[in-house]
Amino acid sequence: MSKDLRIKSHVFDGSQRAPNRAMLRAVGLTDDGFKQPMIGIASTWSEVTPCNIHLHGLAEKAKTGVKTAGGFPMIFNTITVADGISMGTEGMRYSLPSREVIADSIETVVGAENLDGYVAIGGCDKNIPGCMIAIARTEVPAVFVYGGSIAPGYRNGQKLDIVSVFEGVGKHNNGEISDKELHGIECAACPGAGSCGGMYTANTMASAVEAMGMSLPGSSSNPAESKEKHEDVEAAGEAVYNLLEKGIYPKDIMTKEAFENAITVVMALGGSTNAVLHLLAIAYSIDVDLTLDDFDRLQKKVPHLADLKPSGKYVMEDLYKVGGIPAVMKLLLENGYLHGDCLTVTGKTVAENLAEADDLAEGQDIIRPFDNPYRADGPLVILKGNLAPNGAVAKVSGVKVKRHTGPARVFDTEKEATKAVMNNEIKKGDVLVLRQLGPKGAPGMPEMLSISAILVGKGLGQDVALLTDGRFSGGTHGLVVGHIAPEAQDGGPIAILKEGDIVTIDSDTQELTVDISDEEIARRFETWQAPPLHQKGVLGKYAHNVSCASIGAVTDNFRD
Repeated sequence: MSKDLRIKSHVFDGSQRAPNRAMLRAVGLTDDGFKQPMIGIASTWSEVTPCNIHLHGLAEKAKTGVKTAGGFPMIFNTITVADGISMGTEGMRYSLPSREVIADSIETVVGAENLDGYVAIGGCDKNIPGCMIAIARTEVPAVFVYGGSIAPGYRNGQKLDIVSVFEGVGKHNNGEISDKELHGIECAACPGAGSCGGMYTANTMASAVEAMGMSLPGSSSNPAESKEKHEDVEAAGEAVYNLLEKGIYPKDIMTKEAFENAITVVMALGGSTNAVLHLLAIAYSIDVDLTLDDFDRLQKKVPHLADLKPSGKYVMEDLYKVGGIPAVMKLLLENGYLHGDCLTVTGKTVAENLAEADDLAEGQDIIRPFDNPYRADGPLVILKGNLAPNGAVAKVSGVKVKRHTGPARVFDTEKEATKAVMNNEIKKGDVLVLRQLGPKGAPGMPEMLSISAILVGKGLGQDVALLTDGRFSGGTHGLVVGHIAPEAQDGGPIAILKEGDIVTIDSDTQELTVDISDEEIARRFETWQAPPLHQKGVLGKYAHNVSCASIGAVTDNFRD
């Protein structure tokens, strides 16, 4: 261990620190222990969601790894919420704010307890960016470990996941499936522990973090209930000690080029729109200048290669079986799409790690070759126009419609809009607009998986455009545009949109516009007034502090 490296024995040295040491002795330290680095295990274990129900066992494995390396491990916990369980309810407003609660709580423990480094273990969607924001802020060596993906469910030979259930609701409403069939899908879709199986937000963000170099190779694709996942998390405990010895800190790894690697992998895999929001927030926390323009630049360069749900047919477990994320990254590196000289938590570069990785399995059909991609460019398209001056994000993987023009059907709540869809009041050609659902307005920027999946289930996924200043789940597919900025609450033009206004979405020209003049927009704003912000509790604090989605919906945007 480098002598000039701060470890806890320095912090608690001297006779005046005897009370501090006495407290630490009560949790297991000895005289020899005070010579070891104190390494935390930040666990998001919880019984409220299958994504996290197995994480305490993984935390214990990380603890073993720290001990083996020579550190003193200490497990501490933070919260999680289950996006899939809160979806379509008022509870979804707490989802994005939970990212900040996670980041704040980990930062608090690491700072207050003078930890020398830590392993952060996360499962559900907001765990991953929450842990990564904390890692960016705390400025001590750290490794992120993903809890892993759930195995697919099966019914009548068909592979199922949670999105199958949401889409089943739409089919049931259409009379296409019976009560018994919907119940059967519900019972089979989620067979055990782990995060949602497709290339939804959790798997997208886990892949991005591995591409960024902040997870050990394979961490994002090793399944939740596998021997490899236990080995992965134990190795992470040892890796943190190695980072301490070498003096490697998050800022050395999380560079602009590392974020470009993360975006590249997300585009190639056809990942979640939430990656845009979360990567912007993580970059902000580590002082990397990342903007929507960077996503736009890389979207034009990186092809979409993966046949993964929600727009494809495979899940993360299938990709794991043919080589996983390391094999995908190796392919991208060999074809000039990644920065191979970026440092990683192994202490080696991306290129050095991938030199040891297997190639994609011969004969696999999950990742297409570069001469036959699903799209020649990426599927996460940044749109702008008089309806989204600060930008919006469209996910166009699997969408055949490149331009849609139609009348706006405007709703201020998801509940009202869902009722209209279920009552068959939304017709082909409509533009369904859900507003007052942004970071401040909702508050909490909820996801619209429920209503988007119902539209797909009713056969309207390509025929009705769905726009919102809120978010979409990584499980969403269809003609959808989210993150419209500025949001309605902040006086974005979506706030004065009226029923019947003609709206155009064009993924080729990257246009999101309403067919009214600037003068008419200004005239409508003369009589517009923002609703009062939420005034109570977590959501009140969030509404009064959160930034625009175009800079990541961060809550500490007051540095200037």
